[in-house]
Formats: sequence, structure tokens, C-alpha cells
Amino acid sequence: MIRGIRGATTVMNNEATEIVDATEELLREMIRANDVEASDVANVLISVTDDLTAAFPAQALRRIDGWTYVPVMCMREIPVPGSLPRCIRVMMTVQTKKAQEEIVHIYLRNATQLRPDLTLTKKEDL
Repeated sequence: MIRGIRGATTVMNNEATEIVDATEELLREMIRANDVEASDVANVLISVTDDLTAAFPAQALRRIDGWTYVPVMCMREIPVPGSLPRCIRVMMTVQTKKAQEEIVHIYLRNATQLRPDLTLTKKEDL
């Protein structure tokens, strides 16, 4: 079955290191929480808000061993007035045997407000 795993995080500043580091943290949590293997990933889409221009967050995926050949693409979010600033969102499309309700979506930092219904309160819950 093909499933989507969502994730989002925020950064304080439009700085390359901070953007790539925060994205790596998010990706690693998504991978860990859902037992994802790179060979089961169809693609990863990463979007950023208009205020993040210092780096391609997709660089973070290349830091993870075994993920060299996973297709990844960056894009901009729609600039909706009042939307969460300095936000990085990820959609990972994977092959899995998990049911839709078993997928663990990851929201970190200020991005927890995007989907409080899906945000876990403790890391132990993962």
C-alpha cells in the first residue's frame, strides 16, 4: 500500500545551517516513527514558506545514510496571509503495510499548532 507521511517544523532564522539541521531532525523522526527504509520511499516533497531562502532543505536527506537515490524536491508554500512563518513541511510517499491510522505524522517546534490533533505530547508515544 502507498501511504503519505506528513511532517512539519519551524526555524527561528533564515540561515542555511538552521534550515538544513531542522529538516534533518524532522526527517529522522519521520523515518524512525514509521520504520521507513529508503528502498520503500517513492519520493519526498519538501516545501518552505516564502521567508526561507537561505538553503534547499532537501540537502538534509543527503546526510542520511542509504538515502542517496531517494527522489526529493523542494518547493514554496502558498503565501496565505497569517500562515505560520519560517515553516518547513515534508510529504514522504512510502510503500508500507501500515493502515492509514497507523501512520505517525510528525510536527515539531511551532509546527505543532498546524495539526494539534496529530501531534504527540511525549516522545515516548512514538
